[in-house]
Amino acid sequence: MARIVVIGAGVVGAACAYHLAKDGHRVTVLDRSAPGMGTTSRGEGNILVSDKEPGPELDLAMWSQRRWRELANELSTGFEWEAKGGLVVATSETARSALQVLAAGQQHSGVTAVDVPAADLHSFEPHLASGLAGGMHYPQDQQVQPVLAAAALLHGAAAHKAEIRSGVEVTGAVTSRDGTLTGVHTTAGPLLADVVVNAAGTWGGTVSTMLGGPVPVQPRRGYVLVTEPLPRVVRHKVYSADYVANVASSDAGLETSVVIEGTRGGTVLIGASRERVGFAGGMPVLVVQRLAAQAVRLFPMLADVALMRVYRGFRPYCPDHQPVIGPDPRVAGLWHACGHEGAGVGLAPATGALLADLIAGRAPEVDAARFAPARFADHEGVVA
Repeated sequence: MARIVVIGAGVVGAACAYHLAKDGHRVTVLDRSAPGMGTTSRGEGNILVSDKEPGPELDLAMWSQRRWRELANELSTGFEWEAKGGLVVATSETARSALQVLAAGQQHSGVTAVDVPAADLHSFEPHLASGLAGGMHYPQDQQVQPVLAAAALLHGAAAHKAEIRSGVEVTGAVTSRDGTLTGVHTTAGPLLADVVVNAAGTWGGTVSTMLGGPVPVQPRRGYVLVTEPLPRVVRHKVYSADYVANVASSDAGLETSVVIEGTRGGTVLIGASRERVGFAGGMPVLVVQRLAAQAVRLFPMLADVALMRVYRGFRPYCPDHQPVIGPDPRVAGLWHACGHEGAGVGLAPATGALLADLIAGRAPEVDAARFAPARFADHEGVVA
């Protein structure tokens, strides 16, 4: 079996480590911080099939949502898994027609999508605003607590003898004379490996460049609003139909489309914004105002609810909106598992399983060609 170094202990790296360790490989996970403390800690824990157009990513998402259901029983550590389902609502008849077309296409990929007439929306969400045109119910949508999910996967990997090393940063590549990647230099010294997996999330572009196989993964900033604890007033993951278009957009400017969901702790999470501004910090009031206003339009009762905090994260954006999974054709020994943007939590188990299948020479459940790093063979380095 191979010696494998996984760079990144977020949910994707954790899923890769778990599936690879289960296969019997000698896995070491490196993270410059603590597990799950990067992009994973700034997400909502979405496991969605509802927001994906028919194609390779939806196929990966369908595999992944099944794996999450299995992992809820397979892993010994809990991670607040909920099969809560999603409700996508349309604010106009035009939007509803577009949503029905999308759902019809998704159903060919195995997605369960149930049309909800306007008169029935309140049976799903009693506190929804009146006057909406209808919606679509997606019972396969799920949610987890993302940091707990990453921790559970790492715990599972450790049970299969994986080593988890926090506070260790990768600083360079160890290569043989023919250019094969044979390990990594780290702040704790060199570490030899047969396979190095770049699962560095938002920093996947930087790490890939350092290791000689650059892929164009860039940060895309987003904010999430957190309310005071409430009774369970939002039952599903609820979002407006324009969210799907914004997720698929390549626009670098600010976009907001509301996603609202309750948590087991009683808080309501309100997202989501997206903009490509590098790793710029700050807390723009405009973003908070937009998201709050959009949330109140869907759930008017939120107007009287206190906002407890706002947090910021950076999604690993890839220009073609497909994750980068598989061997790098330019550097033998380098594999990638990054570029999932806001779908990292949802796609993590299938990403880990796909990577493990490819390394083992098994035929994976989905076609891996669309995710192959070979599509970026001409890319020269990190894009600002």
